[in-house]
Amino acid sequence: MVVLQVHFLLLPFLMTIMGAAQYLMQDAALLSYIDQRFLSLEKRLEKCNQDMLEYVDEFRDFSKMVLSRLAGLSTDKAEVRSEVENLLSRIDHAQRDIDYFGSVTDSNACVEVHEDLLKQQLLEEAEEKKRLKLMLNASCDHVLAGIRSLKVVKKTGGKHGSWMKDPGKKHTKIYLLSGSVNNVILEFANIMTFMANNHTLKSRTVPLPLPWEGTGHVIFQGFLFYHRYGSLNEIVKFNIQRRNVADQMLLPGAGRIPAYQLSPQTKIDLAVDEQGLWALHAEPETGGNIVITKINHVTMAVEHSWDTPCSSKDAEAAFMACNTLHVVYNSPSGGTSRIQCIYDVLDALNTYMNPGLHFPKRQGSHSTIHYNPKEKQLFAWGDGSQIIYKLHTEQK
Repeated sequence: MVVLQVHFLLLPFLMTIMGAAQYLMQDAALLSYIDQRFLSLEKRLEKCNQDMLEYVDEFRDFSKMVLSRLAGLSTDKAEVRSEVENLLSRIDHAQRDIDYFGSVTDSNACVEVHEDLLKQQLLEEAEEKKRLKLMLNASCDHVLAGIRSLKVVKKTGGKHGSWMKDPGKKHTKIYLLSGSVNNVILEFANIMTFMANNHTLKSRTVPLPLPWEGTGHVIFQGFLFYHRYGSLNEIVKFNIQRRNVADQMLLPGAGRIPAYQLSPQTKIDLAVDEQGLWALHAEPETGGNIVITKINHVTMAVEHSWDTPCSSKDAEAAFMACNTLHVVYNSPSGGTSRIQCIYDVLDALNTYMNPGLHFPKRQGSHSTIHYNPKEKQLFAWGDGSQIIYKLHTEQK
């Protein structure tokens, strides 16, 4: 009985000891596995380090080889440059020898060619001058010698405007164009009607489909020629009797700067003389000097153009008379107007600077000055007044 009780007491103890021994065996196996894994990682790291050292050694050897080849290339480059410079020097010497022998052998031929070119140029200039004289029907045999007197016909309108008479035969009508931008013409039967007190009641109003710009318009052979407002260089030909636009054209080079510095509202100034219709304007390419263009009033085509030495600086107006440009200058504040530049399109040598022609008995400025070849008078607009200047001419 006692032995049986002892057996039952030892049995749980033995079971406990056996369980502890089993756990100890499992921990030992786990530690052994972890140790083996660490050993494997150490071997791999050692191999990676050894491979990296080998790569570094190989890269150093490669760098030495590249630097050595670059040094060789620099040497080759210097040798090639020296050879090229030597070759260029030889080519330069050869070229100079060729030029020398060519100048020696062909000098006589070159002189002959130059003389032929000069003769041809002189012949072409003579032909061109002859053609221009025929085109302009150069029958003008007088020059402007002075401005004798003035007559203030009326004072109406603002600072800017123009008034004129058609220089064609049997034309007595007076036309008034007030302002630098407008689209209405006032037509009067004659000068007496225009001078009447209530002249607006006795005028005929002619509206324009396209407004004008500036004050450089003219009336010739029943047509009004003017610079169209809002355009750079468009000139309109308007039939006054039929009240419609008969033709239009573009004037090359014009419209970018004022024709006259003291009249900035006018970019293109049209003029009429014994030879017909002209256009005056300034261009930046000429340094602001005035350019003359002859226009065929029938076909509205450019016939010829001249660059003049007459400056637009301090100029207030200009007019054409007998193929000759007369530029009128003044001071910015307004003073005595004077003609300081005269240019004959048929003889550029007859260019006169400061000829001493002054406008008589008047202080102020002009908005426009137009020549009437029929009456040999100037129709001017000065500070709102309509003025006629009588001219003194002499034989050429």
